Amino acid sequence: MDTEWNKFIASDPEVLSGKPVVIGTRLSVEFLLGLFAAGWTEEQVLRNYPVLTAEALHAVFAYSVDCLRTETLYAFHGGDQS
Repeated sequence: MDTEWNKFIASDPEVLSGKPVVIGTRLSVEFLLGLFAAGWTEEQVLRNYPVLTAEALHAVFAYSVDCLRTETLYAFHGGDQS
């Protein structure tokens, strides 16, 4: 990834209990990813949160990729297990 997410994402115990946020905002990575999961487009996010830039949004995804790359994930099956 070309985005250096650490220029855009920070965690501070005094802001949202230390959740990673876009620097200079109280918009957490979790919240922004949730908007995309709910079907929002980049255009909708940027229009509704004009403090954000496209580069900051890309940093949210780059941060998430780095987090997942360093975590151990366990396979599970969703849905009905009957």
